[in-house]
Amino acid sequence: MGDRFINEGVKWILLVVWFLANILAWVVSYITYANSDEFYYMRHLMGASLPVARASATCLNLNSMMILLPVCRNIISFFRGSCETNNYYRRNLRRQLDKNITFHKVVAYLIVIFTIMHVVSHCFNFQHLYDAASGESGELASVLSLRTTANGAKLNPIRVISKNSLGLGLVEKALVLLPGWTGAVLSLVLILMFSSATEFIRRSYFETFWFTHHLFVLYFAMILAHGALGVVSSQSNVAQHDPKVCYELYAAWPSEQCPNPEFVNGSASSWKWLLFPMVCYVFERIFRLYRAWQTIIITKVVQHPSNVIELQMKKQGFKMLPGQYIFLLCPSISRIQWHPFTLTSAPEEDYLSIHVRIVGDWTMKLKESVGGDQEGEQPVARLPKVAIDGPFGTASIDIFEYEVGICVGAGIGVTPFASILKSISERILTPDSDLKLKKVYFFWICRDTNAFEWFTELLTSLETRLAESGRSEFLEYHIYLTRGWSHRQAKNIYLQEEQEVDAITGLRQKTNYGRPKWDDTFKKIAQDNPGKNAGVFFCGPKSLSSVLHKCCNRHASMKADGCRFFYNKENF
Repeated sequence: MGDRFINEGVKWILLVVWFLANILAWVVSYITYANSDEFYYMRHLMGASLPVARASATCLNLNSMMILLPVCRNIISFFRGSCETNNYYRRNLRRQLDKNITFHKVVAYLIVIFTIMHVVSHCFNFQHLYDAASGESGELASVLSLRTTANGAKLNPIRVISKNSLGLGLVEKALVLLPGWTGAVLSLVLILMFSSATEFIRRSYFETFWFTHHLFVLYFAMILAHGALGVVSSQSNVAQHDPKVCYELYAAWPSEQCPNPEFVNGSASSWKWLLFPMVCYVFERIFRLYRAWQTIIITKVVQHPSNVIELQMKKQGFKMLPGQYIFLLCPSISRIQWHPFTLTSAPEEDYLSIHVRIVGDWTMKLKESVGGDQEGEQPVARLPKVAIDGPFGTASIDIFEYEVGICVGAGIGVTPFASILKSISERILTPDSDLKLKKVYFFWICRDTNAFEWFTELLTSLETRLAESGRSEFLEYHIYLTRGWSHRQAKNIYLQEEQEVDAITGLRQKTNYGRPKWDDTFKKIAQDNPGKNAGVFFCGPKSLSSVLHKCCNRHASMKADGCRFFYNKENF
């Protein structure tokens, strides 16, 4: 059995800490409003749902404070780069930064949960306030409804002038108030943002997702305004007027024992929670705009087989690390659609490049705009203007921090490893290189034979260079073809089985047919690398990611002579 703590420990610790922070914030706020004498009369007016509403509001502030930070990509990249990986704990902490979007989603779920609790509680609160203003909650509630705060506002903001039907009157009175209509807008915005963030909407109707998600500006404006009225007032003279004693003597107010209770409006506190993340996000957007305005030149467009195009570009002052990614914008196609692409060039090259597989409307339009559907090379002057945001760090850049690297790409998910393999080939052949990486296992799983074509040139070049330098054992690669071969191809493969090179790829190592047996693979790697740290890097579908993640947990060992597998998945 493996040691799950290697991959799961830090993640679960951070999640538990965050959930405990929410629970603690909720409980402390609930106890304050449920037991404090300052809110005794407000509890009498609003009922037992008041502490629930206020505790939920505290957690909404807490999670709204965090929702923006995980999507500040430049800030994440900065902390990722400043977090050294020379020991187990820092390496694991750095790996958690790659799960920023996952944490963003967790926070979003919590916001939805606490919003439901807050809204339902306030429905009861408004009902109780309405009943008190209507005289249906008892004489004390009616007396309290007429009390004013220090600035002259009514303790009960709801006024009942005519006897309308109870339900309609309640809705009317609630929505007229600032907390009522801002809360309604908040709820509507949250529903739109949350429902349009599903994977189906994001992939099929990106503009819908983009526009609705940018309603977060309205969300934060409303949440700042929501508590500005200070409806939940507190009693300021508890020492002179003990509510636990005086509430039964309300008919004799004021008296020597019970002077009139004095109240002050609650103060808006959301801005204290939200100021820092909003400032961070504003600077993040300004920095993105600054980089997007910088000149980018497409220097070359290469048409590869299997409907893949390569864009080679230049940008002054651009610096990158192997495995990083950028966001690409082509204004002639859309001024709002930024698409992530892994850089396939190496830092040692004098240009930056991406490989784009044509699998959708946007990529098809990109191919047409760069002349990928025409014969011959297009003049640079005719190529469209583009903007890039990045580069940003991902999990794969950490491969150089491990003694053993295991790279797994599925289909087009092989692109992050193009840059890495190029950089490895340069570093390993440099005489004074201090490369920590001693062994690389590369696995590529493809559905059909056409998917091999553009990447095999790189593998062939790397294979040749390693053989010439006497380092052939450094790279061990395995290519798996899961389907897509015809009867004729199968016969040709069989006839060429004894050849030195593979019948499909032309590489020295032969293509495997079917799917890898991952348990056997990890078991063998662990046996061959005792006492070493092995970084597993994957880019591809979730189903395979789950299999690899479980294998890492199952075969990892914290023993001195055991191989420790650290799982890393590409996230954009």
